[in-house]
Amino acid sequence: MRLFSDEYYMEQALLLAHQAADEGEIPVGAIVVSQQRVIGKGYNQTERFHDVTAHAEMIAITAASHYLGGKYLTDCTLYVTLEPCVMCSGALYWSQIGRVVYGATDEKRGFSRIATPLLHPKTRLLTGILAEECQELLLNFFKRLRT
Repeated sequence: MRLFSDEYYMEQALLLAHQAADEGEIPVGAIVVSQQRVIGKGYNQTERFHDVTAHAEMIAITAASHYLGGKYLTDCTLYVTLEPCVMCSGALYWSQIGRVVYGATDEKRGFSRIATPLLHPKTRLLTGILAEECQELLLNFFKRLRT
């Protein structure tokens, strides 16, 4: 089995973020990986579904849970282009996901703004993977909205 890097999987999440941007959604993409296989993916679809919970992470978690036939993602990694919000980190907590990797930091709404750790105690965290690419996509998206 070929082993892929964190950068490889973040690139896959970035492709989903670009798809979100193309559809007028805030460009965030997420994938869930288990044993080197993508088992869940999603991108922001809050506008499409008129649903504030339709974040990339929530959609990817749901898809991965369906794939596995269970609610716990202890042996999985979530790759997401933007730091999860408090809502998504709560879902990640309850899924007991093994690892979270995110690209850009969300200085306004990211879960790390809260003093109490919001991820499960066993969840490992890695930040800053392809952060510049993830941040640039977001900045360009919002710049286009303002012009």
